[in-house]
Amino acid sequence: MEEKKSNLCASLDIATTSELLSILDTIGPYICLVKTHIDIISDFTYESTVLPLKELAKKHNFMIFEDRKFADIGNTVKHQYKGGVFRIASWADITNAHGVTGAGIVAGLKEAAQETTAEPRGLLMLAELSSKGSIAYGEYTRKTVEIAKTDKEFVIGFIAQKHMGGEDEGFDWIIMTPGVGLDDKGDALGQQYRTVDEVIKTGTDIIIVGRGLYGHGRDPVEQSKRYQEAGWNAYLKSLKD
Repeated sequence: MEEKKSNLCASLDIATTSELLSILDTIGPYICLVKTHIDIISDFTYESTVLPLKELAKKHNFMIFEDRKFADIGNTVKHQYKGGVFRIASWADITNAHGVTGAGIVAGLKEAAQETTAEPRGLLMLAELSSKGSIAYGEYTRKTVEIAKTDKEFVIGFIAQKHMGGEDEGFDWIIMTPGVGLDDKGDALGQQYRTVDEVIKTGTDIIIVGRGLYGHGRDPVEQSKRYQEAGWNAYLKSLKD
């Protein structure tokens, strides 16, 4: 983030490998992180999708976040993360999980990471969501934070709409926030957008932007530069406030 002066995560819900890699190659210089949904890639193979993805991450110096949203018991998510067709633990620097099944989900995912690779892996807990009517708030959010505290090494932060605290107990969590838009206010399926300044003011470290970068009629490079500048300037301003 500091090297590239970017706190922009590109959320690419793309259906084909070629389009995913093409867009990512053009916007790679402006992002610190790419968020994928690898299970929507219609022509996925490890060799043709994952290996080039990792090469682009190396070329443009960004990290990979697979937005898998694990939500099962520890033993099940361990196998989901480690194996199957996608073998997520072998290539994704970061993944995420719901807290609904308890702390076992953290333990299961950590075991999978340790058994798969010597490279560092990080987990984000889903504390809050940006969709209209989400029930991830209040007691659910508080319980999810408590689950995050069970592993200081593996859990690196939250998907959330605001700062989650924890400094008084020695935690320094990263907050990543979806639902960020400079132009749109929402969509027909319940997504709600806040501005870059709004989310940074409430404690966000990384802004997650999807269709705002590559939606219909938008130039991904132009928009990535725009969001990179807006996000970084908002961050610098927050340091002075």
